Amino acid sequence: MPSSRSRHSRPAVRPAYLALACVGFAASPVAAQDKAEDQTPSLGGVTVSDTVIEEQPYKVDRADSPKYTAPLLDTPKSIVVLPSEVIRESGSTSFVEALRMVPGITFGAGEGGNPQGDRPFIRGFDAQGSTFIDGVRSVGGQSREIFAIEQIEVVKGSDSTMGGRGSAGGSINLVSKMPHLGTDARADLSYGTDDYKRATIDANYQVSEVAAIRLNAMWHDADVAERDVVTYNRWGISPSVALGLGTSTRAYVNFYHLESDDIPDPGIPFERAAGQVTSTDLLDIHPADVPRDTFYGLADRDFRKTNVDELLLRAEHDLADTVKLRGTAKYANVKQSYIITQPDDSQGNVQNGRVWRRVNTRWSNVDSMVGQIDLSGTFATGSLEHAFSVGAEASWEQSKRGSYNVNTNVTTSNALRCGAANQAAYNCTTLINPNPYDPWQNVQVNGSIVPVARNPINAKTEATTYSLYALDTITLTDSLLLNLGIRQDWYETSATTIPTTATSPVLTRKDDFLNYQAGLIFKPAANGSIYVSYAKSTTPPGSMVGEGSEGNAIGLATLDDLKAENTKSYEIGTKWEFLDAALGLTFAAFRTETKNARTNGPDNIPLYVGERRIQGFEAGFNGRPLPFWSIFGGYTYMDSEVRSIGTVTPTTAFGIGKPFPNTPKHSFTAWTTFDIAERFQIGGGAIYNSKQYGSFGNVNIGGSNYTIERSIPGYWRFDATASARLTENIDVRVNVQNLTNKRYYDRTYTTHFATIAPGRSAFATVSLKY
Repeated sequence: MPSSRSRHSRPAVRPAYLALACVGFAASPVAAQDKAEDQTPSLGGVTVSDTVIEEQPYKVDRADSPKYTAPLLDTPKSIVVLPSEVIRESGSTSFVEALRMVPGITFGAGEGGNPQGDRPFIRGFDAQGSTFIDGVRSVGGQSREIFAIEQIEVVKGSDSTMGGRGSAGGSINLVSKMPHLGTDARADLSYGTDDYKRATIDANYQVSEVAAIRLNAMWHDADVAERDVVTYNRWGISPSVALGLGTSTRAYVNFYHLESDDIPDPGIPFERAAGQVTSTDLLDIHPADVPRDTFYGLADRDFRKTNVDELLLRAEHDLADTVKLRGTAKYANVKQSYIITQPDDSQGNVQNGRVWRRVNTRWSNVDSMVGQIDLSGTFATGSLEHAFSVGAEASWEQSKRGSYNVNTNVTTSNALRCGAANQAAYNCTTLINPNPYDPWQNVQVNGSIVPVARNPINAKTEATTYSLYALDTITLTDSLLLNLGIRQDWYETSATTIPTTATSPVLTRKDDFLNYQAGLIFKPAANGSIYVSYAKSTTPPGSMVGEGSEGNAIGLATLDDLKAENTKSYEIGTKWEFLDAALGLTFAAFRTETKNARTNGPDNIPLYVGERRIQGFEAGFNGRPLPFWSIFGGYTYMDSEVRSIGTVTPTTAFGIGKPFPNTPKHSFTAWTTFDIAERFQIGGGAIYNSKQYGSFGNVNIGGSNYTIERSIPGYWRFDATASARLTENIDVRVNVQNLTNKRYYDRTYTTHFATIAPGRSAFATVSLKY
């Protein structure tokens, strides 16, 4: 199918934050442009023709953003581009499912903020606040879909020079589908086990010689294999318009809407609380051994709803054959509301055969507005050739949030969370045979029953950012390149507790920080490169705008002593293309170090003295070793370690030398397909992650201190697929996921619970193409 390399974002409405983007629009009078018959447009930093023929569907040669001033082969970073073909063939339907194909990425469970939404970890660092759509930061708790996504780009290693704050372990950019010249359409209709139903459409229509419209839409409704009660229901639509295609001035408008209404999965509690570790045989704590489909939530109470609206305006103008100006404006609104039961072992009830139905509730409304202007191209200074990108960005983000009036403890004593009163009120259930349809009512401590209702707003966080950046790839000789980048950010954030009082004032922080990167690339041959690189990232306090699991939030006790976390990454690697660039192979060794990591000191007061380090290596492969054989995947080894936690006592020393949470030492993924007789395809995938830790604790047994470990075991998972082309316009594909029905856990929270992955599922997809 034809595709383009300019994608989706959406426009803002605040003039103060759109001024930069409007410069690009003002320089781009689309109506005044004549069609450039002999010119191929440069969209999103990649020069493409109006109709792109994907000769190597598993291999992408350039990233979407103009900030990448060289092809991936000559970029001194570990970058994995997950193309649409792998996403579609593997049967992935969400951001989380798609990224399971990228080694070195895991997902964490949350408690508040975004407990069920996207929380990826890259090289051991939480990347929830470092996720972008078309180069624009995506904020707010949500579970992203991929029906309107062309490809997903994963950058590993410190990446603040590219994206701004955060990005300590890397960043993720989703590249949206946008209109292109030509007319085509595709409809996918799927049905499978566990009441799986899904329909998508992708239709592009060329309305004139220089204009096209595109519509992507999706409806999805499914249960979860081997999990009782859990359901996921969502629908979305994304129309877009492109003008000036094939000319020197191009403009794009895209709207994206997604709604979801789910019964979330509360997971499985850990088998014992820290206080119940009475011998050294009990130091390793795992999820409780209960039937796989055990559900501890309440079907008539629990829910999670999201609503996402995003709007993009983007214009590009070729100032010369080798220089392009691009302006982007985006407005986004993300709403989330939920009541989620979490099976809590912290009071020691699980070992006694009971589970307290701890409840987490939240509603949030997040707005963001962004304006960007980018100037990119090439020029020469004497014998030196430059491929450059310079730009500026202004953004405003605001999160408003509150809770629901749900009570799950009808007594005044936390010690009686599974006492007789809470059992009678169904706030506590049995470990082995909980009933998700218990007639729970919202009983208060005084015995009254009140309806569940949304509480008023209780908090607001606001952030404003201004940024300037410049990047350059300098060709020193035919075999030696120098990559340089620098970015300056001015960041201001405020946190407001509502109502504001003398003891809960408005907290405001201002930070400005400089990040940079440098890489030297040696090309022993045209099809290969060897590089060394260094990059710095900064994570200021409040960088997640009150959404998600904020590890460095601003608080009254430490307002005057807050420090930004500083992360430095070192990498040496090599990249090669073989078989006329049909096959790509990569290898890299890396080390990432963090200073000023937030830790808890005496009296539980946060300190900024922690140090963390992760080092390892990774190998990747993508493309076609043979004309009928496609492969995609890689292996990552991560040795993570907490190096310092500040003041050390016998009861806190357990944290030193331990690995990061959600960071398996070994991670491997592979997806491969074989084409047979140009009409059939068979293939499959394998995923391996070794043991992952949730948290560590301390216990004194017989006068000696020992370390408690909460963890989930490693696992292998296998998938399979087969497809047939029935006619020129009709294909049929069958996917089987978790082929061996492996019981494994794919996420863990620090103390309470782990999320069990779906069992075996199968579905068939009929694709109608025009």
